[in-house]
Amino acid sequence: MNKKPLILVTNDDGITAPGIRTLVKVMKTIGDVVVVAPDSPQSGMGHAITLDATLHIEKIHIESGDYNAYSCSGTPADCVKIAINEILDRRPDLVVSGINHGSNSAINVIYSGTMSAAIEAGIEGIPSIGFSLLDYSWNANFEASESYIKQIAKNVLREGLIEGVVLNVNIPNVEKKDIKGIKVCRQAKANWEEKFDKRKTPQGKDYYWLTGEFVNYDKGEDTDEWALENNYISLVPVQFDLTAHHAIQQLNTWNFNE
Repeated sequence: MNKKPLILVTNDDGITAPGIRTLVKVMKTIGDVVVVAPDSPQSGMGHAITLDATLHIEKIHIESGDYNAYSCSGTPADCVKIAINEILDRRPDLVVSGINHGSNSAINVIYSGTMSAAIEAGIEGIPSIGFSLLDYSWNANFEASESYIKQIAKNVLREGLIEGVVLNVNIPNVEKKDIKGIKVCRQAKANWEEKFDKRKTPQGKDYYWLTGEFVNYDKGEDTDEWALENNYISLVPVQFDLTAHHAIQQLNTWNFNE
C-alpha cells in the first residue's frame, strides 16, 4: 500500500500563529503532517542557527490527535534540522513553511526566517516551499489562499523541483474573487531605505528603533512586486547557490600577480 506523502510544516511566526494552523489544515488534505515550529516568533532571523545554546523540543497536545506537533526553542532553520535528524522516522516528501504574516517578496527573502526554513530543507535535497500573505495582522484572513496553496503543493509533490531550487510564494491581501491566479516571476529589484529612530531612556542612554520605507526600483512586469500589486500570487524559484556565475569570467581577467 502506498504511503501518503509525509509533509513537514514549520514557520517563523511561532507554533501558535494562525498562519501555520491554516497551512496544517491544507496539508492534511494532501498527506501526513508533522509540525516542528519555533516556540516563539523568529521573524527576520534569516538563516540563523543555534550554536552557543542548547535546543529544547516539547511535544504539543493536539485536540484532533491526527498529527504530531513539536515546539522548538531554536530558529526556523533549527526546526528543520532537528525535525529531519531527530523527530521524523523518515525523510519528508515535502517541507512547507508559513503561512507567514507579512510579505517575503523581493529583498525580504534574504531576511526571512520563513524562507530560511524552506531553504534549509532544499539544502537537504527535500522539495520545499515558503508561503507568505501580505498581511502583518495576527488576525489575518488566510481563507482566500487555501486552494492556491494546495494547488502549488500538489504540483511540487507530483512534478518535483530542480535540484537546488525552492519556491517563494507570496499572496496578495485581497478577497479570493479578486485573486487573478498564480504568476511565475522573478525577484524584483526592491529594498528598504532604512532609518533609525533615535530616542533616549529615562536614564539618558541612547537607543534606536529600525524604521524605513520599502522602495521598488524595478519597473518590469515579470517581477513578484508587479504580480502582487496586480492581485496575482507570485511564485519565484529561489536558489541557494549564491555564486554570481556571470561575474566569474570578468574576475578571471584580473591580475593577482602584482
